[in-house]
Amino acid sequence: MDTHAFKRSLHHSDRYNRRGFGRAEEVAGSLEQAYQSSLIGSIRDNGYHLTHGRLQVRLAEAFGFCWGVERAVAMAYETRRHYPQERIWITNEIIHNPSVNDHLREMDVLFISVEGGVKDFSGVASGDVVILPAFGATVQEMQLLNERGCHIVDTTCPWVSKVWTTVEKHKKQAFTSIIHGKVKHEETLATSSFAGTYLVVLDLEEARLVAEYILGNGNRESFMERFSKACSPGFDPDRDLEHLGVANQTTMLKSETEEIGRLFERTMLSKYGPTKLNEHFLAFNTICDATQERQDAMFSLVDETVDLMVVIGGYNSSNTTHLQEIAVSRGIRSFHIDTPERIHTDNSIEHKPLGEELTVEALFLPSGPVTVGITSGASTPDRVVEHVIQRLIALSEN
Repeated sequence: MDTHAFKRSLHHSDRYNRRGFGRAEEVAGSLEQAYQSSLIGSIRDNGYHLTHGRLQVRLAEAFGFCWGVERAVAMAYETRRHYPQERIWITNEIIHNPSVNDHLREMDVLFISVEGGVKDFSGVASGDVVILPAFGATVQEMQLLNERGCHIVDTTCPWVSKVWTTVEKHKKQAFTSIIHGKVKHEETLATSSFAGTYLVVLDLEEARLVAEYILGNGNRESFMERFSKACSPGFDPDRDLEHLGVANQTTMLKSETEEIGRLFERTMLSKYGPTKLNEHFLAFNTICDATQERQDAMFSLVDETVDLMVVIGGYNSSNTTHLQEIAVSRGIRSFHIDTPERIHTDNSIEHKPLGEELTVEALFLPSGPVTVGITSGASTPDRVVEHVIQRLIALSEN
């Protein structure tokens, strides 16, 4: 499929909108009431510090809603205002934050159901309005909705669209796209749908396995067993790893994406030599600025003296998980929560350790003077961070 031509055709349809409806002022009050926080504003003005009795709070200097998320949420609110009577669907969560998605449900926005990892579009009818979320939708989903006669409101973050353009360039030059991402994440699914031949690698460890295979040090059977669900149909490692381009899920850890890019550049240099490197390797910068800023701010925060860290964001939020990874890598006592209600009045906390299930820890806030570092993922409203701080204040007073 010529995905570039399809996108161009879709963008010229009178049933497609990616610029909003000019109703920003109409929804501004609702957005401010639901998501903004005067407390967080005052903490920012105070150098990202708050002192309350024995409690010290240190906020990361970049956290919470990014521009792409703000844009997506505002467009969703505008869509309901523009289509007051029509049925409105979202192909997935608008962003990975439970409170934001609950607000949209309260506005009678419907969510496409997912069973066994497969979305069920059977209830979507011609004339319905369908919102594509900030992390995008697959080209097949867009095609289905277009053919069904739906009105499509596309809130895909421009940084995600930039990655799609990158993998389309790989495809045009018959290069395999190596995508650094989580194979089942909605953004990576969307990106791979715009690629030609592709292989998804989760981390540097998997990238090294691919590099070793390229250099002749791997076993085909074990390679395909490892990556059978992370590659394009008909993928042949002996054929499809000769020409590589690197892209990424925009919310992955910046430093790891960069290292994966350098690894494959060295690998292709070693195999084909400097004069033919450009014939076998392409690299584009597809790291999201907001993701980079929040990760850089987290690295700065963990360099301060904090007794514990609270990381706020959806449990399925990739960028939030990577912020948690940074804290854990520094040996800081750290807690990933998705809502303020995870902090209980008995000084226990229900949280999700990296790679584990939810667990409850007693005696969350230690006695005596305590410094708590706080950051939040790009899908977390300031109002949620405010409520977390209020719960910390209440605990510190006990």
